[in-house]
Amino acid sequence: QVHLGESGGGFVQPGGSLRLACVASKMTFNMYDMSWYREAPGKGRDLVATITEGGTLQYADYAKGRFTISRDNGANAVYLEMNNLTPEDTAVYYCHAKLIVGRTYEYWGQGTQVTVTA
Repeated sequence: QVHLGESGGGFVQPGGSLRLACVASKMTFNMYDMSWYREAPGKGRDLVATITEGGTLQYADYAKGRFTISRDNGANAVYLEMNNLTPEDTAVYYCHAKLIVGRTYEYWGQGTQVTVTA
């Protein structure tokens, strides 16, 4: 079955950087639009960034200029480079895959915790 495995979360000081990775298995990775979502304590899950199967990028306003999403289809991986982190970026970050071919195929990773604190 499809599996999305995130890594790269952890503790970082304000102004620091982290690089999240998500490796997919049991799926035709290059056909999927890949996204990162995040869920902060007491808040809903919101979209951080998307990279489509064609390479089109989309970012939440707070991510523009600080975060970069990229993908390596050969490695079945999607990345989120996060710079100039603030405590407001503290959240569980989730990898998401979506493909619409007649029906919708949609998968989530288990999440990785990012904590920005002094």
